[in-house]
Amino acid sequence: MSEESKMYQCQTQNCGYIFNSEKGCKKSKIPKDVPFEELPDTWRCPLCGVGKKMFKPV
Repeated sequence: MSEESKMYQCQTQNCGYIFNSEKGCKKSKIPKDVPFEELPDTWRCPLCGVGKKMFKPV
């Protein structure tokens, strides 16, 4: 049984921001325990501004 990843990392060359659903994202006003998959499609990386498609589970 595989557990869903709670952390996703930005894959742009100069960023590497990690979204951790257990912590949320204060800058984007995302509360803790919101799964990455449930973030709105308009959500952007708070550091470099890319969309969700540039994130991979870690």
